[in-house]
Order: sequence, then structure tokens, then C-alpha cells
Amino acid sequence: MNFLSTGMLDLSGWEIVIATLVLTHITIAAVTIFLHRHQSHHSLTLHPVISHFFRFWLWLTTGMVTRQWVAIHRKHHAKCETEDDPHSPQVLGLKKVLLEGSELYRREAVNQETLEKYGQSTPSDWLEHHVYSRYPFLGISIMLTLDVLLFGVIGITVFAVQMLWSPVWAAGVINGIGHYFGYRNFESSDASRNISPWGILIGGEELHNNHHAYPASARLSNQWWEFDIGWTYIKILSGLGLASVKNCSPKIRSLPGKRLIDMDTVRALTHNRFHIVKQYGRMVIRPVIQMEYLSAKSDCRNLFLRVRKLMIREDIQLNDVALAEIAEALRLSRKLETVYTLKQKLKDLWDNSRQHQARRIERLQAWCAEAEQSNIQALQEFAQYLRGYTEIKIA
Repeated sequence: MNFLSTGMLDLSGWEIVIATLVLTHITIAAVTIFLHRHQSHHSLTLHPVISHFFRFWLWLTTGMVTRQWVAIHRKHHAKCETEDDPHSPQVLGLKKVLLEGSELYRREAVNQETLEKYGQSTPSDWLEHHVYSRYPFLGISIMLTLDVLLFGVIGITVFAVQMLWSPVWAAGVINGIGHYFGYRNFESSDASRNISPWGILIGGEELHNNHHAYPASARLSNQWWEFDIGWTYIKILSGLGLASVKNCSPKIRSLPGKRLIDMDTVRALTHNRFHIVKQYGRMVIRPVIQMEYLSAKSDCRNLFLRVRKLMIREDIQLNDVALAEIAEALRLSRKLETVYTLKQKLKDLWDNSRQHQARRIERLQAWCAEAEQSNIQALQEFAQYLRGYTEIKIA
């Protein structure tokens, strides 16, 4: 009877809490390092021993099939915030994604079209076909047995926490809150947010907007004050020769005094387009609207305040009312019309990124020349910023 109460480890209450947190954290690390960064985006390679450990652990603690998880996540990126997105709170509502995230995952997991189109290059060995994919519930049954043997009757509670941890935090919080609340470093065309600058509880996945800006990056932190614990684990594995980073988000700089626009300038601009749009809003649109607001008549000021967000935020879907307000603001302000028109022209530079290199350089030179001749100080300064724009890849 005593064995059933205490289990083989005979831990105190606090020790069981700590053990539970460690077990769930290993699961989160497996999700972010193996399923997300390694399998879905190929941003790093893992030693076969580490790769299989993560796969085996996820089979024990979640019952998730690698191919299904990867396919659903890739489809999320490809169809983000549309009707085809498997779990967009902008489409389905925050409450549904938060409370029914695991149900949305299971519904999409049986979509063979999704698996065939987005589930390529995932494990396809004997174990995957005959054990992991074939008997997904066997793993979690073994985990339940182990929890009871190790912790006693309270092991059932430990098991319940393990089973809920990933659906609640990953399927609910990241897919839900990560596209609804938080701050944005980059003006991506989706509604992704950084939930917290300190990615600890969910392995770094809290930095969701950073990930959508640079999906192929093994590091999810971008600002100096952000922390990605998953990246810390990757660096440790890399130091031990058990992982190798393939891709990482660059460090962005603007070199003062650089006037010549070359292919490196165009490539950096295209690669970091979400950063450029964010900077354009901060350095150009915001100060111009502020200036126009101060000089406008009282009945026009509210209009300028309303359109500021509409003209900066890329993820906002503009309805007829919003479009009419922007059109009215542009009619009232020639400067605002100029900076907004040049923003659309700037975005067109990377939308047509398949053009010949010389043509792309020529178009960026023309854009900078037009901005410098606008007699709008904010635009002129931004053109100088773009001329010196470059990236430094770091690991």
C-alpha cells in the first residue's frame, strides 16, 4: 500500500511538482527544437541520437505523429489568417483556438491533402511506420504506467498535467494568443505577436512574431533584451557536436555614409522586408501624421489619429470604411499622400523580387531618388537609411 502511495521514488510534494515541471519542459523542448525548428523549417540539423530521443519522448508524452504536426504547421504558414489556416484566431475566434486547439489539430491531422502537400521530408523509417505512427496511444499508455510506478497514485495527476501541457500552451496559447495579443517587432502580413520577450515556459515559442518574420531561423529571439531558452539548448547541443545551425535571423545595420545601392542592399531589403515596413511606419508615416495632426483643424485631427494605425499595421484587413478614411486623409494631406504612395512602391520592390538583379537595383535607386526629392525630411532620412541597409548573419 505504501508503494502505491509513494511510488518507487518516494518524493515529497514539492519534489513531485519540480519533477512534473521538468518532464513537461522536456516535452516543450522536444516540440520547439525537434518538431518546429528541425523538422518543420530545417533551420538546424540534429545528431540521430538526439533526433530519435525527441521523437521517442514525444511519442511517450503526447502521442503526436511527426508528419501530422509538421504538415499542419507548414500549412499554417502557407495559409496564415485565411479560411484555410488550420488554427487562426483571426478567422475562427480566439475562444475557439484557446479552448479547442487540440480538436482543431486532430481535425486537420486526418486531412490527407494536407499531409501529402505539407508533410514531406519527415521520418519514414521502420519505427515510424510500425510503432510511432501506427500506435500513437501506446506511448502515452506506457507514460501513464511509468508515472504511477515512479510517483504512486499522484502519478495520475502528473500524467494529466503532461497530457494537458502541450495542448494548452502550444495548441491554445501560441496558436491563439500568439496571433491576438502582444507586441510586434516586425510588420508581417499576418497577425502574429510576441507574447513575451522571455521565451521560457514554451521553449521560446513566445516570440511568435519574430518567428513569422524569419520562419527559417533557428533562433527566435531578435532584440538584445529578448530571451529564447530553446536557442540556449540548441547552442549547448551544438557545442557538444549534437546539433548544427543551418540558418539564423541576421543582425540588421545601416552603414552611415554608404550611397551605392548594390545587390547586397536589395537582397537585405527583400530578406528583411517586415523590418523595413516596421521602420517605415516608425520613421516616416508616424512623424508625418504627427506633423499633419498638429497643423490640422480640430475636426480633422481625429481622422489623422484613426488612420495612423491603419497606415502602419500590415496585418489589418481594410474594409470599405477604413479605405474611405484613408482616402479622405490622403486628400487632406499632400505629404501623407506622398509617403503612403511611396510605401506601396517600396513594398512592390520585393513583391517583384524575381526581376533581373540589375532591374531590381535600378528600381530601388529610383525609389530613393524620388524620396530624396520629396522635400519631406522623414522620407529623405529614410532613403539614406535604405542606401546603407545591410545584414550581418550571426549564429
